[in-house]
Amino acid sequence: MKKTISFFALISLFMLSSCGIYNFTGTGKIDAKTFQVNFFQNNADLVEPGLDLRFTRELQDLIQNQTNLNMISNGADLIYEGEIVDYRISPMTATADQQAAQNRLKIRVNVRFTNRNKESDDFEKTFEFYYDYPATSQLQGAVLTTALDEIFERITQDIFNESLAKW
Repeated sequence: MKKTISFFALISLFMLSSCGIYNFTGTGKIDAKTFQVNFFQNNADLVEPGLDLRFTRELQDLIQNQTNLNMISNGADLIYEGEIVDYRISPMTATADQQAAQNRLKIRVNVRFTNRNKESDDFEKTFEFYYDYPATSQLQGAVLTTALDEIFERITQDIFNESLAKW
């Protein structure tokens, strides 16, 4: 019985050590120690107050929570910067009497990523996502909070995957 347990322990240890460049967030081996997320200015035609600060903080939080990188304000190995370029509300479906039954909030963010240790990882790319909500609801309060939560979760995760996870 002891030999079986030892054998399984040895096999488990071997399997875990052979995957040494991966971690549970899927980031692989990161050749950096620090990152910075510069303020993402809201340059959209339709401006929602506080959207820029909220997006910037959510991107910072995601990177801090999913990596062991240290956030600094200047001179980091990894730099995220850009702007919110579109914040749009548009009708999606109509009722029989030609009224909107559903609206869509879509947000697009332009991101410039710089890796000072590996220039081939640098990119500039737009990321966007949307949230559909009933046309009978106003885009404020809980509806707005839910919409921004869902949109920012998706956009920040896409940015993370593109810059660090390499998926």
